Amino acid sequence: MKFPSKNQLQQFLDVLSKKEKFLFSFFLFLFFCSLTFSLYSLYLKKTKIIPDFGGTIVEGTTEPIQTLNPLFISTQPEKDIVQLLLSSLFEIKGEEIFPNLAEKLEILDSGKTFKVKLKEKIFWEDGKEITADDVEFTVSLIQDPEVKSPLRIDWLGVEVEKLSDKEILFKLREPSISFLKNLTLKPLPKHQFERIPRSSFLLATENFFPLSSGPYKIERIKKKDNKIEAISLIRNENYFGEFPKVVKIVFLLFETEKKLKESAKEGIVDTFLSKEKEVIPKFNVFEIYLPRYFALFLNLKSKILKNEKIREAILLSVDKKRILKENFGEIKNVESPFFKKSEFNFNFDLESAEKILEEAGFVKTEKGFREKKAQEKIFEFKRNLKMGDKGEDVKKLQECLSSFEEIYPSKEISGFFGLETKRAVILFQEKFKDEILTPFGLEKGNGEVKEKTREKLNQVCFQEEKENLPLKVSLVTVKDKIAEKTAQIIKENLEKIGFQVDLKIFEGEKIKDVLQKKDYDLLIFGQMYDKILDPFPFWHSFEAEEILNLSNLEDEKIDELLIEQRKVFDPQKRKEILENFEKELFQKKCVYFLYNIPVFYHLSEKIKGFSTENLKALEERFSEIEKWFIKEKRVF
Repeated sequence: MKFPSKNQLQQFLDVLSKKEKFLFSFFLFLFFCSLTFSLYSLYLKKTKIIPDFGGTIVEGTTEPIQTLNPLFISTQPEKDIVQLLLSSLFEIKGEEIFPNLAEKLEILDSGKTFKVKLKEKIFWEDGKEITADDVEFTVSLIQDPEVKSPLRIDWLGVEVEKLSDKEILFKLREPSISFLKNLTLKPLPKHQFERIPRSSFLLATENFFPLSSGPYKIERIKKKDNKIEAISLIRNENYFGEFPKVVKIVFLLFETEKKLKESAKEGIVDTFLSKEKEVIPKFNVFEIYLPRYFALFLNLKSKILKNEKIREAILLSVDKKRILKENFGEIKNVESPFFKKSEFNFNFDLESAEKILEEAGFVKTEKGFREKKAQEKIFEFKRNLKMGDKGEDVKKLQECLSSFEEIYPSKEISGFFGLETKRAVILFQEKFKDEILTPFGLEKGNGEVKEKTREKLNQVCFQEEKENLPLKVSLVTVKDKIAEKTAQIIKENLEKIGFQVDLKIFEGEKIKDVLQKKDYDLLIFGQMYDKILDPFPFWHSFEAEEILNLSNLEDEKIDELLIEQRKVFDPQKRKEILENFEKELFQKKCVYFLYNIPVFYHLSEKIKGFSTENLKALEERFSEIEKWFIKEKRVF
């Protein structure tokens, strides 16, 4: 078939009337439109959109950047940049550990030895290979007191042995599952840092320009008046992992959060973190929940709170539903930080709380507050007691022993001195052995109540109350909108059942001293777990005098469970141990877990591929930066 020539087409058009020419042109136009649409539809059907390389992200922050050495970082932007610059040996996602620079992990000697094998052909940005020498060198820096790394405490007592260029051993004195967190170590390049004197390591210029092993490397640092204003990162061509799509990431520092948010609205900033949700056009907002909780802690060394009944009444007066509703408008509940499904919950019941206080001897005064009247006659142990004895003084002995749950858990008040009572007396004698046993050169109790045991029983359980005891507690929290609102609700309900509540609110820095001295009866505060769930630092007796054990909890059974869970690497067995720990903790009535607060991450709509899944630290939002993209393209 031959297509008409130009001359023939012209003759064809000449014979057409004006109306016919218009109709011909119109239908010809429709034909080409239809053809174009069909071809475009076919193109769309046969192709798909995939992420493409290109684009720049600007991250805004108000926190300072003073170092980029992972041994010293503390502020969030420092952690964020290091996350992009340096790769870790392993990554922890959820409850599992995944290799990164490392290829393989072997746990030996029942959890006291960890053997790590590095991947082959992994390089620093300058082309030199990453080896076990870099890992060994980095740990030696952390462990050296002259270097003054905050990480040193996590590496005390750890021996490091290089087996080959790609294999290294870590040896512990005792098995510890929490050491897996240490294996998220980000090694430093030995050839860059080894010549720096240890005594001046913190001030070294190299701390701002570590050679990269991660997806990005330093391009430029902009300073003004010796303060960092911006840091730009570009892709590391020698990165061993998947190449990131985003070409450049810039960290831009602002003096105030207000200026940062204004820059986001103007399109200068693409991403930023905030404690509060901000509505900005063309921005998406993601809630990031970290492994932390905010709770009401009851100080077990407080005079008024030594009485378990008082603690129970306090916990029953906490209206958790109201706290959640008035603070959040929707449920952000934390029943337990250990498990998603838990029975760690106290039912709100003011009537039962008041009944408990009445039974404990606290009666309301004319002002509506409760107090315990001074007793005119105080009981006193006057005779020796042994197994087989009966009577009122045996009942008093059992009442006294029942105030120590770890000594006399059954709390049976029978008036008969049986085998269970004898065992409890032995535990009591050994608990206070310095006053009861040591004067006689003894180590073990005998279960008989004689002079020294009687003296301690009288001192501990039947100390004379010469004055009325007011039902008064101090309630401490940090200056924070949600914490203050929570404190007001708790205070209001405690006052309804007859408590006098002295509410004290402290600024962030000032509350540290209060926590150190444990100068409170009740405390509303937050705690955060590390990458490996390990309750030991927060609840073991060794930590009772430290800042983390906020309830001043000391309990032998809980201590045993906390030590045991550190030694177990089987997930199911460890879960069972932690469940038993949780049950024991619940029985102590020393804490009420309340809520968790998210951090809000604001991202420009142009950025795609971000996920909040399995984040245990804010900097981990960059752990899958290779999935982020701005540009797109179609491929067949």
